[in-house]
Amino acid sequence: MKKTGDDYFDSEEFRNTLNNYEESVKSGHPLYMDADDLADIADYYHFTGKDTEADEVIDYALSLYPNATLPNVFKAREALTIGDIDTAQECIEQIECKDDPEYHYMQAELLIAQDHVEEADTYLREYFKTISPEEYQDFVMDVANIYFDYGLNDKAYEWMMRTKGDDSNDFKELMARTLFGLGKYKDSERIFNELLDKNPYSKRYWNALANTQYMNDDFSGAITSSEYAIAIDPDDSEGVINKANALYRLGNYEEAIRYYDRYGEISTPDEFSLLHKGSCLVNLNRQEEALPVLQQAMEICLRNSQFLPQIYQELAFCYSSLQRLDEAIECINETRDIECDHIDMLVLKGHILLENGQNKRAEEVFKNAITRSCNDPVVIMRIIVSLYDNKYVKAAYEMFKKFFSLVVNEEYDQGYSYMALCCWDLGYDEEFLMYLRIAIERNPREARMVLGHLFPEDMAAKEYYHYMYQKLRK
Repeated sequence: MKKTGDDYFDSEEFRNTLNNYEESVKSGHPLYMDADDLADIADYYHFTGKDTEADEVIDYALSLYPNATLPNVFKAREALTIGDIDTAQECIEQIECKDDPEYHYMQAELLIAQDHVEEADTYLREYFKTISPEEYQDFVMDVANIYFDYGLNDKAYEWMMRTKGDDSNDFKELMARTLFGLGKYKDSERIFNELLDKNPYSKRYWNALANTQYMNDDFSGAITSSEYAIAIDPDDSEGVINKANALYRLGNYEEAIRYYDRYGEISTPDEFSLLHKGSCLVNLNRQEEALPVLQQAMEICLRNSQFLPQIYQELAFCYSSLQRLDEAIECINETRDIECDHIDMLVLKGHILLENGQNKRAEEVFKNAITRSCNDPVVIMRIIVSLYDNKYVKAAYEMFKKFFSLVVNEEYDQGYSYMALCCWDLGYDEEFLMYLRIAIERNPREARMVLGHLFPEDMAAKEYYHYMYQKLRK
């Protein structure tokens, strides 16, 4: 049985329980097992993506124990994930032991699932008053986990602060993941490093560390951490996709493709991996190869997927590069009825028209985008960048001049890297250095993304100005 990275699921005790169950299923003589053990097996199947098997275990458990707590909790949570409030309520009411904390947790989850978060919090705070002091820590952890699972990281953090905490791995891990959810990536990274000091063979911790490093733009660090996870388990799909994503962000597209393909071998290719593989191929100017990959991503992508607009966008870029303008525009038009940034799609439409020599049509679309956005500086900046990308460097430079003098204030932090790039291409060394300094002071992340190719690969953005100043003064 493959290691999961979960301490309990990887324990000998659970593996024996699982083996006994699976052997009984194979023999056609189901074993009479405890309700909690059956619920644990269902959780394991769900954790490993075997949802059909999970449902079979829970149905069997409920046939034996219709009023047992954990099987009904499993069924209720399953219903909540698809928004079936009525079924969830029925399952919760089936629970015989109304004093069980799990019953109360589910009542709170029912409220959270209906966006009644403050009512849920009031309910939990009232129930908290009935908990004995020796159970405080466990209760707080349980509640924090519930909020974390629903993406309510501020609430999870608030509950964790109700205790002094402890030195347990479980508490530290939840704190690290909550801080990650709050955008406190450095703090999260520090805690995961502490956890790895104690347990350097946890692929779960290595993958979590890779995610924090990725969000901190430490892509080389993310690659190293994901490699540790892969070394522990060569078939670890999370480690493989983490490495692929970091390679992608470093612009190492050839190597990234290898790992997106590897991810597809380990687990079924999904729209995310196919989208990014296609994007790699587009960036390598291998549009003919990218097209079927992106089309496959489109075929398997659900209409409500967050990645659907990006797939349409990459397909539009791909078709445009292949001089198939009508199909490129059709991809953009397809986004009208889905949830996405429609003004951003207008800018993309203008960009593609410009790329295909349809300057007058592009100008009309760009004007429409600016009007609809109420002169949003971000939209104007994207249009200027589009001019640069389409080799209208001098026009982009002139528009940036007006943009920085008329549209934005001294606090604005975007676009300066692109202006520096315009100056670099035009040979305006003094202005290049001026805008480079502003870029690395106000937005080092943008500076690294836009200007990184002008500098040594491992150089920090804060070192760019000194390096280039010395280079240009030679």
